[in-house]
Amino acid sequence: MVWTRIILPASILAGTIIGAGMFSLPFVFQEAGFLTGLIYLAAFAAIYILVYWLYADLILRTYGEHRLVGYARIYFGNAGFWPALFVGLIQLFFVLTIYLILAPSFSGLIFSGESLNQLLIFWIIGSLIILFNTRRIALLEFLMVAGIVLIIILIAVLGLKKFLLTANFQESIDWSRIFVAGPILFALSGSLAVPEVVSYFKESSAPFSFLKKSLALSSVLPALAYAAFVFGIWGLSGQISEDSVSGLIGRVPDPVLVFLGILGFLSLISSYIVVGLNARRILEYDLFLPGWLSRALVIFTPPALYFSGFQNFIYLVSFVGLLFLPLENLLIIFMWLKADKISDFPPIIAGNLVRKTVPVLILIFMGVLGYVIINIWQK
Repeated sequence: MVWTRIILPASILAGTIIGAGMFSLPFVFQEAGFLTGLIYLAAFAAIYILVYWLYADLILRTYGEHRLVGYARIYFGNAGFWPALFVGLIQLFFVLTIYLILAPSFSGLIFSGESLNQLLIFWIIGSLIILFNTRRIALLEFLMVAGIVLIIILIAVLGLKKFLLTANFQESIDWSRIFVAGPILFALSGSLAVPEVVSYFKESSAPFSFLKKSLALSSVLPALAYAAFVFGIWGLSGQISEDSVSGLIGRVPDPVLVFLGILGFLSLISSYIVVGLNARRILEYDLFLPGWLSRALVIFTPPALYFSGFQNFIYLVSFVGLLFLPLENLLIIFMWLKADKISDFPPIIAGNLVRKTVPVLILIFMGVLGYVIINIWQK
């Protein structure tokens, strides 16, 4: 059935993707231009489909249960292990910090109280679930994603009329505004959940041809939801804020703010749990740390980063998107190329078409890194 073979497993990855990055897009699109942002969003959604296919193919052709760091050790030894550890693990800690930054913006729309207290409550809830090893199942994730998408549709419908009246559809597309790539890459990133989707197909014995379709849907659905969210916020906001929320207060009915608060809280806590569990698995499975130490690091590192000064939402989203994610995607691509040379199995879901796109993918991600290096050098 399409339900169990495509839609249900797609919700695992889509649920991980739809998260904090979504709330940076209205502000970033305003800075870059709506059409420029939209083209970048569509382009990187297509690029991520290819990356997910390559990663899933790598997983299927490698013996054992691993994550990004473990695959790097297998295919590149220690020379690949430590860079992968930096890219994979440190990135996850920064992502968890980003969720902490945003948490008060959305819980404050539902509950009253000091923002710091709300941040700590969010952190406690997420940490407890990670501590006790609660794992999400596909059906629960589907229901959560469905609820988030329904709220996005509500926001889009409420803001559609004003958006159509005020948006400039005649503006030129400016490809030089590469800075928009950082938040978009962050918003569409979900590689850490690809192993979970592959595991679902292995356990259900569904044909891997459906895995390919499921992964594609996992990238397309968030991109469509993000586009709807952007023009909904644009239509509802008088002044678009960095977190997409502040500009709505006092301009939309309270029930809409409550719905937006629920949307934010659901997406943040959902992603916080899966990111935290993946960070814990890296520490336990790939670094062989004791369980108590891995739990402690995952629980206490994000607030430590927050209170050490990492509290700017747009800066952190751009930092992770422009530096860590191109490196992560390049690592996946080069591991797949190595596996393609030495594996006992032929490509399972990455066919000739995907193989031909690999050089283009490498050039794109190298270009994003080049943009980062040039900007750092100029500063």
